[in-house]
Amino acid sequence: MDVRKASFLAREIAVESTGMEFGGITPIGLPVGWPILVDGRVTQTPLVIVGSGIRPSKLIVPGDLFSSLPGVEVIDGLARETSVDA
Repeated sequence: MDVRKASFLAREIAVESTGMEFGGITPIGLPVGWPILVDGRVTQTPLVIVGSGIRPSKLIVPGDLFSSLPGVEVIDGLARETSVDA
């Protein structure tokens, strides 16, 4: 997926379907049946910061939690690494 960011639903549909605020939508608690693609490196990361369902709040969770969420497909190399030139 040679992209910086991917979004697959219109804002209004995402907010209505999840019950979460735009900008705070998290993979934790998504509707059953929604696919969630996770880079394998996330599951190997000790702590991950994700949305909490409301914009001003975040959750800190263990990375291996993502492999146990409903609908998750862990894909090694899903996210590409980039370098930033200073």
